Amino acid sequence: MHPARPSCLRRCALALRHVLAIGLLALATPALAAGAGEHGEILWDTYGVPHIYGRTEADVFYGFGWSQVRSHANIVLHLYGEARGRAAEYWGAQYADQDRWMISNDVYPRARIWYDQQTPQFKQDLDAFARGMTEAARTHPEGIDPSLMQVLPITGVDVVAHAERLMNYIYIANEKNVLGDAPPPDTKGRDGSNAWALMPRRTKDGHTMLLANPHLPWAPGFFTYYEAHLNGPGIDLYGATQIGLPIIRFAFNNDLGFTNTVNTLLGSTTYKLTAKGDGYVFDGKVLPFKVTDRQMQVRQPDGSLKTVRFQVKHTVHGPVFERHDGTLVALRVAGLDRPGMLKQYWDMGMAHTFKQFLAAVEQVQVPKFNIVYGDREGNVMYLDNGILPRHKSGDLAFWEGLVPGDTSDTLWDEADIHTFRELPKVINPAGGFVQNTNDTPWVSTWPRVLDPKDYPSYIAPVGPMSLRSQTSVLSMAGDKKLSFDDFIARKRSVHSLAADRLLPALLAQAKGSSDPEIARAADVLSRWDRNFEAGSRGALLFEEWGRLFTGDYKFTSQQGYRTPWTLDDPLATPNGLKHPALALQQLKQAVGITEQRYGSIDRAYGEVSRFHIGEVDLPGRGGFGNLGVFDVITWDPIKDGERLPQHGETWVSMVEFSTPLKARGLMSYGNSTMPGTPHNNDQLGLLAKGEYRTLWTTREQVDAHVESIEHY
Repeated sequence: MHPARPSCLRRCALALRHVLAIGLLALATPALAAGAGEHGEILWDTYGVPHIYGRTEADVFYGFGWSQVRSHANIVLHLYGEARGRAAEYWGAQYADQDRWMISNDVYPRARIWYDQQTPQFKQDLDAFARGMTEAARTHPEGIDPSLMQVLPITGVDVVAHAERLMNYIYIANEKNVLGDAPPPDTKGRDGSNAWALMPRRTKDGHTMLLANPHLPWAPGFFTYYEAHLNGPGIDLYGATQIGLPIIRFAFNNDLGFTNTVNTLLGSTTYKLTAKGDGYVFDGKVLPFKVTDRQMQVRQPDGSLKTVRFQVKHTVHGPVFERHDGTLVALRVAGLDRPGMLKQYWDMGMAHTFKQFLAAVEQVQVPKFNIVYGDREGNVMYLDNGILPRHKSGDLAFWEGLVPGDTSDTLWDEADIHTFRELPKVINPAGGFVQNTNDTPWVSTWPRVLDPKDYPSYIAPVGPMSLRSQTSVLSMAGDKKLSFDDFIARKRSVHSLAADRLLPALLAQAKGSSDPEIARAADVLSRWDRNFEAGSRGALLFEEWGRLFTGDYKFTSQQGYRTPWTLDDPLATPNGLKHPALALQQLKQAVGITEQRYGSIDRAYGEVSRFHIGEVDLPGRGGFGNLGVFDVITWDPIKDGERLPQHGETWVSMVEFSTPLKARGLMSYGNSTMPGTPHNNDQLGLLAKGEYRTLWTTREQVDAHVESIEHY
């Protein structure tokens, strides 16, 4: 598909506007106050969001680094110590295995190489970001754990190392997966991020709309999001990113925006080795391991340091690890020769036209993630992005598992990576929208555009499609023109598509039962509105029945449905009950479980599902994505009478590219984790009501909501 072609007059007007805009942006001085510092100022708004105004590009990066430490010092400094592979040296033996993983994968030495390969300007930017972090910590040590100060000073190499670790050795090659532990809960539960981009012809006011809605764990760490507004010469960028990163991953400016969702593209392979003697079998020969000596320092309980020496073996595939079951494996990671991930994100945010944005993403430096894009000109795009090695054969399931490492047939070439043109993408489709909710690319719009037969089977499986993804498509599909309020209302939906698909058959089956417990359950479920609002009664019972029906805590399996999912009818399947009598038995069982856990089968959902941080304790709303709920909260098991969010709604931004631009959003758990901050729970009230705040994107708006100002 190709971008829509505007009329000649519109094309000329747009072109002239962009020529003038880009020229003015290049010359513009940010809106600094008369008393601003030598390099800039930070205006902190009443939600703890930093609006950074720098005199130069590097000054903006400095302010961004300063702000992150002021808001999240105890997390970000710890993460940077970990990225060096020195956490055990700083904080003790509990980090020794993690350090061994980092050292075995050469994360920090590679970061030095990547740093040296940056452009001169971007190297200045990284150095400035690091300097801002260092000087913020030294200037304002209050509230910072004293044990973290030994990490200072932060350097530009540290910034690269943290980003490399996050992208290449958490998202791409996760230690738990390689070593045979259970995968992290946010990677296999299929309850991750949401993204929409709606074209002007599908909106009432004729403007593109964009939703960025990543879902990650709420526990503080490398997945914690941070909201910021960057301003400088030619820079006006708003959004959120994971703390420690010097760029904004979920971003918009006045002309365009983009967001990410985790996708299925595999950028690493774990090879099962056949050991023989002192080597390993490869193509019928026994090859010797390449062995290197490594060491690390481990702090002892008395404060002394112990040197721990170990060896790292390498095969033709990569470094060797022993899994917990004794299996010997080697790890191969794609993209280790591509140092430009951070710079590509920066280029994406600095783009002001679709052509400029395409030039940025065509670099294929970002190793993973779907990209959903929308702009003022009316273009939208879905891209199944990633650094994907080309394989001779095998589907995704094959490459996700332990791949035979005894043959060159499975050894992919590090230089042979799929190009941008080869990756699945949808641009300006007939349906007028693109979407993704971590599902496969095939139903990224409706009517469907992509055909899995046109792509290698290792890109993504055909299905099944999650119910949350179906809810997403159904929310956007059709001919109705949506207002910005309509767009927001559809985002906040907590309706369960699973209930729509299953309850009619379950309640019909229950009518023939004489069991009083089944009758009670059927009465509650028949009166339930099929939403997961705080006041919903019956939602807890449906959850417990759903776990028995699917066989897992997060409702991942679709095996209990009568009609399985099919790509031929992707928005109406699966449906029905495969085993109605068993489903009824499970309903009776769910009555007992619900009463034991929650006290009654019709207890209000928000009485036990809580948004509780510090002194703020509110009834919660939102449900599990695999029940077809779009506004996702993945709840932890109940403890001490309440259950809290494990994962789900974190950062939300919704933008209409009107004049002036409209932007609404929320950072669910607040924008700071520092001791005593008012900004670690000040947005829970909005979250509990399913409401969003105005994102202040102009200097006039920011000045009207300033909480404090820092000059630098």
